[in-house]
Amino acid sequence: MNLSPVIIFAYNRLDHIQKTINSLLNNVLSNQSDVFIYSDEAKSQIEYNNVFEVRKYLQNVQGFKSIKIVERNENYGLSKNIIEGVTEIINRYGKVIVLEDDLITSPYFLTYMNEAINKYIDNPKVCSIHGYVYPVKDNLPDTFFIKGADCWGWATWTSAWNTFEKNGTKLLAEIKSQKLEKEFNFNNSFDYVKMLEDQIDGKNNSWAIRWYASCFLNNLYILYPGQSLVSNIGFDGTGIHSGKSTIFNQFNHLTKINILDIPVENNEIAYEAFVHYFKSNKFYTNKVKKIIKKILPINLLNIYKKL
Repeated sequence: MNLSPVIIFAYNRLDHIQKTINSLLNNVLSNQSDVFIYSDEAKSQIEYNNVFEVRKYLQNVQGFKSIKIVERNENYGLSKNIIEGVTEIINRYGKVIVLEDDLITSPYFLTYMNEAINKYIDNPKVCSIHGYVYPVKDNLPDTFFIKGADCWGWATWTSAWNTFEKNGTKLLAEIKSQKLEKEFNFNNSFDYVKMLEDQIDGKNNSWAIRWYASCFLNNLYILYPGQSLVSNIGFDGTGIHSGKSTIFNQFNHLTKINILDIPVENNEIAYEAFVHYFKSNKFYTNKVKKIIKKILPINLLNIYKKL
């Protein structure tokens, strides 16, 4: 199998990046995978020592086929770091698997991601592969498609990433001109439009809402696993983009995912499960609106589950 390179984006949390890398090293395909780690520069002198400790640790990481550390010499911030890092690797390799420094992966995460990439990379209707799925109560199929994109342990390739539009104003105007607000908001179960408006207004600098909107407007689909292969340990209040919660510290699949031949279209069972999940978590409370203004969302759906 022609394996995809893996990017990890790191900043100032030594404990988190250690757990992310250790879980990836426990993957079946880790010793056959090329890994690139983009280490962002400290935003302030207060954060300098933490960034220094992360970089010192990264210099001693072994166990992958190869590892390259890219140390930014200025603070990029998460959005710029991800956009430029993903673009650079895709321009060189044509595909990429993307992780952030607070994501723990199942031992079969890389297997699932690579098999799915190889299966769908030439399909013009597919934009991405995702490793995380929301903890819905419904029984989901082994894999399924949903229109749009997501951002907790994901992969993409050249043709799909070329659709990425950085300009949130253009994206919002197109959504409104086509009267797609309700569909974009998952049947009005979550206010994605507001998130995009906030990005335009500078209230967040999220790359993820623009990635979702770009794929959505191009009628592209993301493949999800029926059970999560990724756990987020970042909701402990230590990160730039985290709230204080451990509700996402989970993945529940330790065996190989079966990637079946399925239609590239919204899976209605999964779609309705997502809608019910979003609605059940009180996304429109004043408390949520207050919290969301203080953080840069990493995952624009799951951030609210902590409430």
